[in-house]
Amino acid sequence: MTVASELSRFPSTDGDLAYRDTGSGDLVVLLHSGYVDHRLFEDQTPALVEAGYRVVAPDVRGHGWSANASEPFRWADDLACLLRHLDAGPAVLAGVSMGGAIAGDTVIEYPELVRGVVLSGASVSDFRYTYDKTREIVEESARTLHSGDIEAWLKVFLRAMAGPFRTPDDIEPAILDRLREMALHTIAKHTPGERDWHVPMTDTWPRVRKIDVPVLMVNGALDSPDLIADAELFAHTARKGRSVIVEGAAHFPNLEKPEEFNSLLLDFLGGL
Repeated sequence: MTVASELSRFPSTDGDLAYRDTGSGDLVVLLHSGYVDHRLFEDQTPALVEAGYRVVAPDVRGHGWSANASEPFRWADDLACLLRHLDAGPAVLAGVSMGGAIAGDTVIEYPELVRGVVLSGASVSDFRYTYDKTREIVEESARTLHSGDIEAWLKVFLRAMAGPFRTPDDIEPAILDRLREMALHTIAKHTPGERDWHVPMTDTWPRVRKIDVPVLMVNGALDSPDLIADAELFAHTARKGRSVIVEGAAHFPNLEKPEEFNSLLLDFLGGL
């Protein structure tokens, strides 16, 4: 596949981690959501490169073209190793969903490597949904994935993208096709019931108030209400945080409203 040939590789202590590295200038790292890969940011990377930034978009361990884990690991540790390998920081980290959690973990654990953070569809990494409709989606996702019913899981995955107030029929088919292709590629790397080696960070909330770099929270208005409320709290807890709501989007405003998302991101970068 041509995508793989365009990627760089970082030899971590537990297999190669893949990343796309384009442009030149101050470093911006784009961190994708769960089950997909660096291609989530195909609408963001060209705009950032044109604006004079170096853009690195990794495939998180176990996703895309990166190695699966064979031993315990933390997201923040993997990203810190990559940033040190690049020797181009400190970086601005911009993440969507799981990628936002990774950005938050990293600025908490390795503040010297980060000069700004954008979290979209995310708050702290140990956040748990409480809104009933969203919890149903999360539970159904886990059930179908662990049973190996990939077709049923994929339907739930796309429902989650639409948010608790819509269905996938409300989303542009091209967006669903992009997500479906990436998700199937990542899922094909795994087997039902395999061990999850990821070690979650805990007690992150008490450390949010220590974040001393600019923070921007970007949330779709149609996303889960509990997540939006938690993200707003994150923005008010961090020392230099602010929050923006994107109308007409749910969990992936970068896909549903790319021009608005790009404008918010570039404005944030320009203010650093």
